Amino acid sequence: MSHKSGFVNIIGNPNVGKSTLMNTLVGENLSIITYKAQTTRQRIMGIVNGEDFQIVYSDTPGIVDPAYKLHERMMGFINTALEDADVLIFMVEIGEMTIKNQKVIDRINSIETPLLVLINKIDLGTQEKTIETAGFWQTVFPRAEVKAISALTNFNTEGILNKVISLLPEAPPYYPKDQLTDKFERFFAAEMIREKIFVNYSKEIPYSCETVIESFQEEENIIKIRSVIFVERDSQKGIVIGKGGEMLKKVGTQARKDMEEFFGKKVYLEVFVKVLKDWRNNENLLKRFGYTD
Repeated sequence: MSHKSGFVNIIGNPNVGKSTLMNTLVGENLSIITYKAQTTRQRIMGIVNGEDFQIVYSDTPGIVDPAYKLHERMMGFINTALEDADVLIFMVEIGEMTIKNQKVIDRINSIETPLLVLINKIDLGTQEKTIETAGFWQTVFPRAEVKAISALTNFNTEGILNKVISLLPEAPPYYPKDQLTDKFERFFAAEMIREKIFVNYSKEIPYSCETVIESFQEEENIIKIRSVIFVERDSQKGIVIGKGGEMLKKVGTQARKDMEEFFGKKVYLEVFVKVLKDWRNNENLLKRFGYTD
């Protein structure tokens, strides 16, 4: 029996539903999801295995015009995803009919990788708007197969799975068949805290924060985690902590509950806040935080 394997990389503008799609296709909440743009900062792989196939999905940051070195690193993940894709998924939302980054469009049109354009969130629009959006992107990407889906309601996502499998090259599996992702437990613990920062704070605060796990100690009945939220200014530190520490406690409690569900074990979580000035423009700090191609 022949075996198919390949990298299926999902790219698109911020907040179009890339993370929701990957979580739906993988069947696990690997990528954090909020209503705010630029929630995803790194490339996250989710692996789906069958008897005769292995799909390595990649969720990537949204396409941005870099304002910080952090954004340049985020775009680096996208460029790498364009290079190593066996199947490329370009995701838009219904009604999105403008090109925000012509360089990325030109790059996609210059490669021969099989391309699917997915119009997401069709549950929020009309059939006429879906047809109009599909026509626009079919013109932008003439060789693409354009499909309408709703990642949130799971509409037409099973058809995406079958289509992806048909496009995969014949190859042995790249990862062990029981492996779900390329990331470690520390990464997901940090992401759960960062998700709660996006949920509970507004304006610039979520974008100025980075979460690091300083220690992750797993025992038989409990996981003990010590984490640090880095901010760029003293004023931001006060906002994150909140009056009497109430906001930080709220973030920690919400994140701990998610961790316990994700890891299937009790979690003892400590969260601290420290100032690390201008970390978004510091190459060495970005490497330390995992922003490497």
